[in-house]
Amino acid sequence: MLLNFFKKREKEEAVKDTGKLEITFFGGKGGVGKTTCSATFAFSLAEKGVRTLLVSTDPAHSLADLIGKAEVIPYLRIHELDTSEAVERYLNEVKQNLERLTAPDLRKEVERQVDFAAVSPGAEEAALFDEFTKILLEAEKEYAHVVFDTAPTGHTLRLLSLPEIMEVWMDGMLSQRKKSQEMQQMLDNIAGVQERDERVDDVYHLLYKRRERFSQVKDWLLDGDRTSFYFVLNPERLPILETEKAINLLKKHHISIGSLIVNRVLPKDVDGEFLAKRREQEKEYLHEIEIRFSKFNKIYIPMQPTDVTKVDELKKLTRYFSDISCI
Repeated sequence: MLLNFFKKREKEEAVKDTGKLEITFFGGKGGVGKTTCSATFAFSLAEKGVRTLLVSTDPAHSLADLIGKAEVIPYLRIHELDTSEAVERYLNEVKQNLERLTAPDLRKEVERQVDFAAVSPGAEEAALFDEFTKILLEAEKEYAHVVFDTAPTGHTLRLLSLPEIMEVWMDGMLSQRKKSQEMQQMLDNIAGVQERDERVDDVYHLLYKRRERFSQVKDWLLDGDRTSFYFVLNPERLPILETEKAINLLKKHHISIGSLIVNRVLPKDVDGEFLAKRREQEKEYLHEIEIRFSKFNKIYIPMQPTDVTKVDELKKLTRYFSDISCI
């Protein structure tokens, strides 16, 4: 669902145009403040005239609640990826392609098999990655930057591991298709069939085109000058441990990691016995964050007195993101 749209272009142009689409992910454990941080960062870019698309891949969307449907922010558009709609679109596209390439008497069976595949493990991830690919390739035509507000860590890591998996899978399918066509051509030659040599293999062409799209997105994700992943965590035990595991997994996939955003740090001026005890425990966790993640730049954002629910409140937080190089 699209929520915010650019105002019509007047005579002004975006302040920043690097010539290539930049991509930033905000990830972390559920409830640490990813949505607030990603929205603040996207708002920072838009304020500087950078045409920005803010995308939520979290099934439990909260961008609309944070920014509001009525808000119109120049240079910023928001897209909340609907998982069920993405799966439906993906399966419909698969059905249409297969029906176009299948004999009429087999189409009912093809449709039955696709419906069966819809409930199989991995179908949702494949559909989401297909939608994810479309978003990035289409965004390149209109935007300078795409910011992703992601689902909790495990879901996001599966999504980011898919480019490599899908590329290998597509290579296997292309190889099998090529062998099948070579075998068919050999049989045609034996039988004296000549017409097939001139025919275009639509199935191979479709698979190859899809593989090229996946490969392009994979290259973008592995380009450290284009793509960064920022982890949001709170100064608490479980977010620290989950962040460390996630960083190690992203390194295996060669995805560039930017700063760590330590969110909801107790302000120095709060008092009271209860808060004093919390501060002592938090001090230990902050020290642990410094030790465990010594190689990473860290941004510390204090806990706010109220929930961040309006654009004006987001604007107050943008100063904490000044250390991110692409602002």
